[in-house]
Amino acid sequence: MHRVIRKCIKCFRMRPKEMKHFMGDLLKSRVTETNPFTRTGVDYAGPFLLKKGRMRSPIKCYVSVFVCMSTKAIHLELVGSLSTESFLGAFHRFVGRRGNVSEMYSDHGTNFQGAERQLAELDESQMFECKLEEFCQSRGIRWSFVAPHQGGLWEAGVKSMKSHLCKVLNESYLSYEEMYTLLVQIEAILNSRPLIPQSDDSMD
Repeated sequence: MHRVIRKCIKCFRMRPKEMKHFMGDLLKSRVTETNPFTRTGVDYAGPFLLKKGRMRSPIKCYVSVFVCMSTKAIHLELVGSLSTESFLGAFHRFVGRRGNVSEMYSDHGTNFQGAERQLAELDESQMFECKLEEFCQSRGIRWSFVAPHQGGLWEAGVKSMKSHLCKVLNESYLSYEEMYTLLVQIEAILNSRPLIPQSDDSMD
């Protein structure tokens, strides 16, 4: 009977064998215990549209998604463009609220590469009238560019953020303050998720 079923092409197609994929080795930053956001990955999501005035057309905005490599905690920042200056402003706000960052990971986006170059040119660059030398040397930030297939952690963070954002926005446009408030609420929802399966023991 089994021999007949195996030779039947229709039966073979209806019950295909599942392929078992081998999981690749995780980055060292993913498995080393450290404080939250000490090692962080970053990616962009968007564009999204914001309303500006009553008679003006909507303007584009983007969301910079910072993901902790060890705890998977998420930090969301609203940025106005894909320029290096806009990202550095979001990065400055992120570090000011979340604390010191020792390692940053991203793909090869042009705005990230420009930010990395400006972080390296400490003597010439300035950001919001604050010297990048004072901003970076005291923190010892090191930037690493990884291949796109190694950025699954922050890509998953972008997907989770978009799922909540699209359900709320639908086809409506928000102002800058409303959009920022919504992002903070989404951030709180995503960071309230349990990171590991919870046990039934009341002492845990």
